[in-house]
Amino acid sequence: MSKLVRFGISLGEDLLSRFDKLVAQRKYSSRSEAFRDLIRAALVEEEWKEGGEVAGAITLVYDHHRKDLVNRLADIQHDAHGLVVSTQHIHLDHDHCLEIIAVRGRAQRVRLLADSLRSVKGVLQGTISMASTGKKLD
Repeated sequence: MSKLVRFGISLGEDLLSRFDKLVAQRKYSSRSEAFRDLIRAALVEEEWKEGGEVAGAITLVYDHHRKDLVNRLADIQHDAHGLVVSTQHIHLDHDHCLEIIAVRGRAQRVRLLADSLRSVKGVLQGTISMASTGKKLD
């Protein structure tokens, strides 16, 4: 970890009061921890925009009875073997499955993979959650 540096900031009373409520709600140990978290989130968002390396999860809910859907999803994942780290398949009920696909790679490629999977006919919902690999956040 790099050397800690102290600095001051100025905030309006109302904004600080709202921030302190957020700090308490999220159970941060200090304002500093909350600020670090907010700064990291902003930096990670910039990494995504700049096409940096990300890690994350693509989550799909689909009807597994849909003809060729499972095979189509598997084919897309195999074509992206450099991005897909692992998958977890969960049976939600008799008709529906949840698939969680752990991914790692350039943000743009991860987004394209998520879009390809979400757009397959029979996928009811698809989300993507990207996080930094942490390399630039120390």
